[in-house]
Amino acid sequence: MMVKKRIGLLTSGGDCPGLNAAIRGVAKASYGMFDCTIIGIKDGFKGLIHGQYQTMTPKDFSGILIRGGTILGTSRTPFKKMRKIEEDGIDKVQKMRETYKKLNLDCLVVLGGNGTHKNANLLREEGLQVIALPKTIDNDIWGTDESFGFHSAVNIATDVIDRIHTTADSHDRVMLVELMGHKAGWLTLHAGIAGGADVILIPEIPYHTDKVLEALRIRHQTKNFSILAIAEGALSQKEFHMKRKQVKREREKLKCPSVSYCLADEIRDKLGLETRVTVPGHQQRGGSPSPYDRVLATKLGAYAAKLIKEENYGNAISIVNNDIKATPLGEVAGKLKLVDEENVLIQTGKLIGVSFGE
Repeated sequence: MMVKKRIGLLTSGGDCPGLNAAIRGVAKASYGMFDCTIIGIKDGFKGLIHGQYQTMTPKDFSGILIRGGTILGTSRTPFKKMRKIEEDGIDKVQKMRETYKKLNLDCLVVLGGNGTHKNANLLREEGLQVIALPKTIDNDIWGTDESFGFHSAVNIATDVIDRIHTTADSHDRVMLVELMGHKAGWLTLHAGIAGGADVILIPEIPYHTDKVLEALRIRHQTKNFSILAIAEGALSQKEFHMKRKQVKREREKLKCPSVSYCLADEIRDKLGLETRVTVPGHQQRGGSPSPYDRVLATKLGAYAAKLIKEENYGNAISIVNNDIKATPLGEVAGKLKLVDEENVLIQTGKLIGVSFGE
């Protein structure tokens, strides 16, 4: 007879649609597969460090499938600071081990992105039994084709681009839509393609300003407006070879809050076209998850319960070629899944201008 298992649940990093669906998937599948107690860790790794938690009941997981955000709360605890003892004198790693042991956990299920996976792997190296679920609107977690939250964010970003078309057409403007993504351009690439953007700029492929301007000049010989989808981490060829602090200083000199504003100024000054910048920002993280993400998050959560039943710990859960699998955390942590330029050209077909590279 299987001994009653004690499972900790923790969400970390930025919130996104689908977190609650995944939490629910873990809980409902666990309750159905084996006898268990589920303990919710509050506000991410901060809760694990400071011993903030609550024992959950099946009722806590009812009605949360369609809710955005996370019922557990979340926070950011950077991996690079985990082993650093700061002014408060707290040994974070030791405190997390102590909380884990105090709660007598059989497994800690951690839901989050790249930083969260690195922290989860750190705990694994410290001897804790951990399983990680892939959450991020950036879709940049190594080893999985998809992360829950991504499709919902693409839907929101695409809707923004769709709505921008009518005002751009009405006013004969060049509209620049700046989307989330500091290092990876998956969200901007997919939303840009789905929304019919005329130019797509992503962090992985530095753009030539002159080529962007030339593409717009040619388009405006026959069209009265243009739409640019730009990832917040996009860099020009000149900026690509600078350190991030230097890029920030250069943009401050130009009084540009971000890449889109800098490019908008160049388009206006060199082509004489009226420009506007739209930054949907955290709206891309908010609201109810899409049906696709509800299903994906539920499946990934249920698979976590399967691994707990099998006592197969130390893994990140991935979906590869539509099959859900366990991937060792050590193989995933610290790696980014970035957009490959050759793959971009294959996916986009006629949108070769996505790269504007040599």
